[in-house]
Amino acid sequence: MGQSSSIHALPPTHRHGHTNMSHHGSAVASEILHRTDSGCGEDYISELPDECLASIFQFLSSGDRKSCSLVSRRWVRVEGQSRHRLALSAHSDLLPHVPSLFSRFDAVTKIALRCDRRSISIDDDTLVLISLRCRNLTRLKLRGCRELTDVGMAAFAKNCKSLKKFSCGSCMFGVKGMNAVLDHCSSLEELSVKRLRGINDGVAEQIGPGVAASSLKTICLKELYNGQAFGPLIIGAKNLRSLKLLRCFGDWDRIFEMVANRKNSLVEIHLERLQVTDAGLMAISNFSDLEVLHLVKTPECTNLGIVSVAERCKMLRKLHIDGWRTNRIGNEGLIAIAKNCGNLQELVLIGVNPSSISLESLATNCQKLERLALCGSETIGDLEISCIAAKCMALKKLCIKGCPVSDQGIESFAWGCPNLMKIKVKKCRGVTSDLADWLRVRRGSLVVNLDVCEVEADGLYVSASDGGAQDDGVEFPSMVSQVGAAAAAPVTDAAPSSSSGRTSFFKPRFGLFGGRSLAACTFRWWSNTGSNDSL
Repeated sequence: MGQSSSIHALPPTHRHGHTNMSHHGSAVASEILHRTDSGCGEDYISELPDECLASIFQFLSSGDRKSCSLVSRRWVRVEGQSRHRLALSAHSDLLPHVPSLFSRFDAVTKIALRCDRRSISIDDDTLVLISLRCRNLTRLKLRGCRELTDVGMAAFAKNCKSLKKFSCGSCMFGVKGMNAVLDHCSSLEELSVKRLRGINDGVAEQIGPGVAASSLKTICLKELYNGQAFGPLIIGAKNLRSLKLLRCFGDWDRIFEMVANRKNSLVEIHLERLQVTDAGLMAISNFSDLEVLHLVKTPECTNLGIVSVAERCKMLRKLHIDGWRTNRIGNEGLIAIAKNCGNLQELVLIGVNPSSISLESLATNCQKLERLALCGSETIGDLEISCIAAKCMALKKLCIKGCPVSDQGIESFAWGCPNLMKIKVKKCRGVTSDLADWLRVRRGSLVVNLDVCEVEADGLYVSASDGGAQDDGVEFPSMVSQVGAAAAAPVTDAAPSSSSGRTSFFKPRFGLFGGRSLAACTFRWWSNTGSNDSL
């Protein structure tokens, strides 16, 4: 059970047509349809209890379940009663179809309501009616529902007090609507808010903490002009474990200092294009259980703040730094990380210029380092790459982009990093396709991704989260070469001749909301090539 459905504002009887039956579940449904129509064979399925039939449905995709609902009245009833998730097109004409939809899908606990920019969205009446039909709702996602107001959100919150996850993007309700959710949903665990227009009007009223503060574990705020209105909620959420603040205006140092003054459970913090200084990082250093820290384009953060975090957050496992080529975070901060964070497993450095000294310190002291990305650095050359190959024994995945490395540096991975599974080299002019082919032959189990195209001046500096309303990261462009097995070529010990290369000049972008994610792209590639890591 728990299958999802994408249903538009049409009567349910018009929703279910035959889909492309390429999956096994659809083939089974097709066979039963044939038997039913021809009258041949015995119908053993009719002897199964509804609960067993519903359990079979849970292994099918949404499209396959729609096909199965065509078999009989019983199947359409069982299929509807066993669905827990619905994705509805939240246009204004949805209202008259709500009763029939939720008469069929009467066990729904998770709903996504989306409306495109050019359409009029559902209003308060529709949302309230849905809440009356789904009082056991645990998850709600709102996208582009611009006609919803504080009144509708307040009524919804009173009817759906079991809500555990709430996400909204590009909506127009304001502080009162958000406070209603926090005041009535005592089980709320995850809150995600993006471009909430109703709190951008300079109203002094604050959001939270409410009864939800005691249960909240994750807060994600994106692209809010008045994001600090959530300050009381962040400060009051004593069981908060993950905090993501991306492209929100205001000075955030004071909020971090106030959070640091109380006992907290924070283990993950993401900061992107945020006004936070070393004072904020020093406050964050009081979060002794911190395991994941992302600093993306926070130009007022320097080595001083990184050193403070390194010395006090010794449980750190994942660190992402996009220095935005400001050169304010470098050797001093990285050496402090190397000396104090022995549990580090994942390190991403973008627009940071470390020396061979700091890289050697990281390679020597961080013996658990498994994932490393080095992007847009003018100081990472063959010597530094050879050091990584020689000393990072646990390294499994490596990404190098826009650095002045050549074949000579990359060829060191033919012998180094014995646990290396995947390596990606992109926009490094000194690396040739011949070297990549040779490396694949030398290490047959190694997945090598190489893009030898020219480096574009504006191609590197990109934002860490610009995917959709709540999606971080986008995929890399298609690779010129991607091979996961050994090429059928003779093995030689001699590497192809190296070709020298220089790093290109990268133009930083100082806009607030523009760009895409280089770090997210890097780890999306890793996950797409078989990683089981949660990145």
